[in-house]
Formats: sequence, structure tokens, C-alpha cells
Amino acid sequence: KQSIQQLRDLPIEQVAERLGMELVRHKSLCPFHADHHPSLSFNVRKNTYRCFVCDAHGGTIDLVMHLLHKDFKEACQWLSNGTYEPPKTIISNLLSINSNPPFDPSKYQRFFAHPYLSPAAKSFLFSQRHLDPRVIRWCRLTSWRDRQGTHWLQIPYYDRDSHLVGVQNRNLNYQPDPVPPSPCGEGSGVRLRFRFPKGAQCHIYNLPVLNMLRPGEELYIAEGASDCWSLLSSGHKAIAIPSATLLNPKDLDTLLSINSKLSTQFHMFPDRDLPGERLFLQLRDLLPNLHRHDLPPTCKDFSDLYIQNHLTQPTHSAHSPHSTPLSVRRGVGGEAFSDSTPYQLRINSDLLTFTPKKINTRASRCSPQLGELSQSD
Repeated sequence: KQSIQQLRDLPIEQVAERLGMELVRHKSLCPFHADHHPSLSFNVRKNTYRCFVCDAHGGTIDLVMHLLHKDFKEACQWLSNGTYEPPKTIISNLLSINSNPPFDPSKYQRFFAHPYLSPAAKSFLFSQRHLDPRVIRWCRLTSWRDRQGTHWLQIPYYDRDSHLVGVQNRNLNYQPDPVPPSPCGEGSGVRLRFRFPKGAQCHIYNLPVLNMLRPGEELYIAEGASDCWSLLSSGHKAIAIPSATLLNPKDLDTLLSINSKLSTQFHMFPDRDLPGERLFLQLRDLLPNLHRHDLPPTCKDFSDLYIQNHLTQPTHSAHSPHSTPLSVRRGVGGEAFSDSTPYQLRINSDLLTFTPKKINTRASRCSPQLGELSQSD
């Protein structure tokens, strides 16, 4: 036990460098998903690592296990070896992971043209999260099940012009585990939380809503897609930015532009943890007029606040498209939806009609024509 603890106490950043990872200011490209902006952070005080995009996390032994695909005993032997020359296979794996081919939207567009929500997805979105069905239709969420029987929620990322640029898969069977899952998901069963297709660009979530902003209107920033759904369901226009390091210059220019042209006021409910506080501080340095709203001690994120408000209000049928959105609007503002047309969303009396652009599957590029959505979708 003492020897294992000594291995766990090895400086995490030295172990990462030994594995061939390049670190700058306690960050590196995450080797567990297609990462082009450093999203893997190292906490030298706790001697741990965590990716705020794919949720890979752990300590020294975990990092070796999952990067080298070794079991616990083999990882300990590798750490105790003492050599600091990274094997060539590690370097080649890192290069291949972070040099993926571009994301091909034609492979995924059909799934979002006719979204399907499995019973597991409906339970997660409506019974557990109490989200408004019109928000789910607006966000084009769909679901699927893999060969191991694991249920996944598939979340599309669109750019401001409604082109599909990325996909995030969320494991609906995920249960927190002290032992991090395999980074690539192979054989990890229900323990992997997120998966991303190769080349997916998941920088800012729900960018099409920016086209609906009016002068001087508020825009809320969430840390993740689920908090963004809760903000939308409560009557706010919202986007999600999982990490300030993922903001590329184009995205940042877009946000600064709407602030300059529309005098947009940015608002945020930081998660009640260190990553949430860090994200707020980073965004505050980048975005003017970012207003902070503190969550009550009983809520770790805005989704908790939304659910808490729902449970204190008269119940509505969560599966009915005509149900009234829940009254976080009483606690944090925002008007109720008054339109029930599928794929249209009314936020603060503003009707949103988001139509993702069709993909020419032969040319594998976006068609200039918009895909019209009907109730039969």
C-alpha cells in the first residue's frame, strides 16, 4: 500500500511529460478526444488531471492506465520503472488523436432531421430534468443505444449559420466512479460519460440563438448543454461554453460583435465548484458586461435551481408540448412560452424558428437551401 501511494504521489505533470504530453501553464491537449485547444487541466495541489470537455479525470496511475491501455498492475510497473523517455507508440497515438480528419456532417445530419427520443432519453429529459419539450425540439436532441445496451443522448452543435459542426454523445447510464473510464470508451461499459466523433467542433453550444437577439437583450452563458436547456426552459436566451480555452478567435469575435452592435448584456450562474468559478473569471476577462448571479447553497448548478423551482410549483405534464414552462421565471426572470408549434421556441415573446441546413450527402458539404421542418418531424 505504501508503494502504491508513492506512485500516486508522483508529480502528475512530470508523469504527463513522461508520457509525451506537452504542458503549458498546467494545461495540455486532451489525448482522450479530438482536442485542438488545450482542455486538459492539471491540479498540482491535488495531483490530478481533468478534461472539462470529455470529463476524463484521475491521478497518476489512472493517466497511465488509460493512455497506455494498461491494467492497474501494469500501470504501476510502468510508473515504478523510472525511465522518462516516452515510448514511440505513445507519441504516435497522441499525434493521431489530435490530427483527426475534419468532421463530416453528412454522416450525422440524418439523425437530427428526424429526432428520436428513447424511453431512457425521455426519462432523463422530462422526468428527471423537467425540461420543456419545445426546448428539446429546438435543440434537435436525439438518442441511440450501442451494442452493449448503453443509452446515449446525441447533442448537435450548430454554428451561427445553422451548419452542423459537431456532435456530443452523453451517456444516460453513466454513474460516477472513482476509477476513470477508458478514454476511448472501449470496454468501459456505462462508465464513460461523453463521446465525440472525430473532428467535432464543440466550442459554443446553441449559437443559432444569437441571430434572435434584440438590442440590449440579455444572453445567459452556461457551462454545459444541460444547463443551457434549463435556461431556455425558464425563458432565457442562452448559450453554453464548456471552457474558456475552447473559445477560438472567431467565436470570441462573434460574442464581442453582438455586444458592440446590440449592447448585449451577458449573464452567468457559475457552477458552485472550482471549475465553474474558474470559467467565470476567465470569461469575465474576455467578455464585457458579464453579470454574475450566485446560486443558492443547495444548488450546484443552474439545472439544480431549475429543478428545485419546478418541484415547488404546480406540476404540469412534462411530456405534453402544451405544458407551461416551469417557474424559474419567478426566481430569475423570463416570460413563459406562449407558442406550441414544433421546432419553434418563444423566449421572452420572441419566436425562434431554427432550421438546420441540409447536407448534400454526395458532395459532403452544406447546401445553401434551408431544410424546412414540419410537425411530422
